[in-house]
Amino acid sequence: MEPTLTFFSGFGVNDLWFLGEAALRTMWISVLSISLGTVIGVLFGWLLYEGKLTAALTVAPVLDVFRSVPLIIQLVLFYNFAPIVGLNLDAFASGVVILTIYTAALVANVARGGIEAVDTSMRRAARSLGMTYWQDLRHVVLPIGGRAVFPAWVGVALGVMKDSALVSVLGYVELLKASQILITRTQEPFLILSVAGAFYFALSYPISRYAASLEKRWAQ
Repeated sequence: MEPTLTFFSGFGVNDLWFLGEAALRTMWISVLSISLGTVIGVLFGWLLYEGKLTAALTVAPVLDVFRSVPLIIQLVLFYNFAPIVGLNLDAFASGVVILTIYTAALVANVARGGIEAVDTSMRRAARSLGMTYWQDLRHVVLPIGGRAVFPAWVGVALGVMKDSALVSVLGYVELLKASQILITRTQEPFLILSVAGAFYFALSYPISRYAASLEKRWAQ
């Protein structure tokens, strides 16, 4: 009697390891994009605050485009348009570029709000003590404004981490893409999505708890 061919197999240890590797890829692309996007977003936020009318006519409309257009459309358009202008980027690099710009667009308003949260009288007092403009930004605006908008920044970071799942449309095997591959093979969507959700929770929960502990420490 000939052996029966099976096209589907159950969820095993190797599949769990596959999801774990995909979770690391999700963490890597998220950390890189959030870090770069935060730095660029703070710069844009400063331009929006100091530039006033000029920034409102130049920087603000560009940031509004990246905030308004769905992220999945940005990813697909950039990935397909980049080779036309000579940028041969793989799925990971394309995802990092778009997620970085998307993060920067979100962080820009957060950063501007942080600067505006610092009372003008405090900044004038700092300047009267002999601080330069840049010393005022570093020693007064950054500590006070940063604490004021820190919860908002954490929300942006967690949101971008979850939005990184959209990079799967480019073929990058992160957590969601790995889940889809395993669901197709094992036909066990509930189990696999539950495990993937647990991985997302494991990535996000420490960040939220650490952020909460920092806020309590600052409040003392």
